[in-house]
Amino acid sequence: MTADTRREALKNLVSTDGISFAATPILIGPAPYFDLAGEEFGSRLILTIGADGSEFCLRPDFTLPIAIEHLKSGASTPAAYGYLGPIFRQRTDGPAEFDQAGLELLALPDSDAALDRVIGFARAALDIYGIASPAIRVGSIDLFEAFLASCDMPDVWRPRIRARFGHPRAMTRLLDRLADPHKPMEGPKGIPQQGIADWVSELMLTNGLSLTESRGPDEIARRYLEKQALEAAHVPSHTIDLLRTYLAISGDTDQALSAIAELAERGGFALSGAIEDAAASVAQLRNSGRLSGLVFDAGFSPRLDYYTGITFEMTGKDGAVLVSGGQYDRLLKRLGAETEIPAVGCAVWVERLEASCGAGEAGQ
Repeated sequence: MTADTRREALKNLVSTDGISFAATPILIGPAPYFDLAGEEFGSRLILTIGADGSEFCLRPDFTLPIAIEHLKSGASTPAAYGYLGPIFRQRTDGPAEFDQAGLELLALPDSDAALDRVIGFARAALDIYGIASPAIRVGSIDLFEAFLASCDMPDVWRPRIRARFGHPRAMTRLLDRLADPHKPMEGPKGIPQQGIADWVSELMLTNGLSLTESRGPDEIARRYLEKQALEAAHVPSHTIDLLRTYLAISGDTDQALSAIAELAERGGFALSGAIEDAAASVAQLRNSGRLSGLVFDAGFSPRLDYYTGITFEMTGKDGAVLVSGGQYDRLLKRLGAETEIPAVGCAVWVERLEASCGAGEAGQ
């Protein structure tokens, strides 16, 4: 099969019966990416300004534009969207423009069947490029969130730990900080909480700083008070140890989930339901995709907090990610839907597949 034939087969895969081919605009508003994907992803956007001063970015992915357009037709309307086209991101290596293909299933009533369909799509894409045995890493956001909810700690820390899930370095820094004895913050002694914003305003004006540019006094005061509350909230050392142990679990899926069950028992956590759900999803991934050698990585998650449930990535022999995906039931609600809407999808890194396929043919 030639490169052109493979590309044509991929086009057919993303626009077959029952799939609407999504042709999203290349120029889109960047606000949803800053709001939902965070500063790390936002720093990779390629920004431009329109003639009227409006800010745009070159499309960095298809998932958010597809979800935004889907909301206009009704968030609870079942739909399947396929895509194939260029996306644009600043990268430390490689071109800033590259092609992605993918499938997004939104609001389908049977979430298990939807996951099966996405896994089957990923398998079919790999088959087009002759990738028979990719390495597969699997994670479960629901399982981590259930574990985190069971941990003994002040509630103020749970969202901050959750926000760092999938960011190993940031998580390590946070846990290291929590493991150190807390030192009280120095601050405006004798000033009541309701007066801190005024104190900040006066300090800013004294130093010639604008009260309207960048962060204002109210936001600075709020963050100061929030940080005080965090510093005063102690996380027990045994909780930090449990989190470190959980996040380090990785290996054969059955063995990894057994290790999590043992850890939960040691901590007195009731996680059997969440572990069973994760095991069922992993089995579904294995069977629907005709895959073997899956690795369950307890600390694995996309760096986007609207993901839920099972997530996965499939890599080639050089370790490059060829397919990545998972469930993201929170996204449509975060974009304005009244409730969470079942959603699952995957993205195919086309040029990596083409390079992997070419390398394989060269070695034959």
